[in-house]
Amino acid sequence: MAKVPFKIGYIDTVHGICPHCEEDTLLVAVVTDYYKCTHCGEETRQYVNGSIKYLKLDDKDREWLKENRSSE
Repeated sequence: MAKVPFKIGYIDTVHGICPHCEEDTLLVAVVTDYYKCTHCGEETRQYVNGSIKYLKLDDKDREWLKENRSSE
């Protein structure tokens, strides 16, 4: 069985406070403006209004993610 090289492209990551676990952590982009906490695994939404904040997802956000998340 031939080995296939594994290639990872650009991964959008940010440093911030997770609103779920309240840890200062690395957040990895799921799609634009939506991130997953590397500490607790919860998904958050980035909110920019003079400063950057990360918010817990509401039902509308979860529905949008379900429709727009890449299947890869």
